[in-house]
Amino acid sequence: MDQAQTPMAEFLQTSMAKIKEMVDVNTIVGDPVTTPDGVTLVPVSRVSFGFGGGGGDLVKQRSGFAGGSGAAVRIEPIGFLVIRNGIVNMLNIQPPAANTFDRIVDLIPQLMDKAEQLRDKKADAAAEG
Repeated sequence: MDQAQTPMAEFLQTSMAKIKEMVDVNTIVGDPVTTPDGVTLVPVSRVSFGFGGGGGDLVKQRSGFAGGSGAAVRIEPIGFLVIRNGIVNMLNIQPPAANTFDRIVDLIPQLMDKAEQLRDKKADAAAEG
């Protein structure tokens, strides 16, 4: 039997099609909401998904097939992008990182902001002096 015609291929194609229906870019980065005072909030989520399947031909029954497939999607809100006066900040809604490595990864954007501020201060001081 050709692989494209097997029931297993159909199971997996159906699972992937359903995941594609559930997850799109708007699931990860939501629609912006603007407050009356001009602040724009953009929800951000972490999305993870997986699928699997298995099956086999029942040789003794000549054309029998047993199989199945499944899929799962997990959507976890992690925060909001807060846009105020052209400045973008991330407002996390998750608890702090559980271990040192995760904490370091969480601090990278803040460290980059601090380095940029320091560079700008040095450039301003050099321009003045």
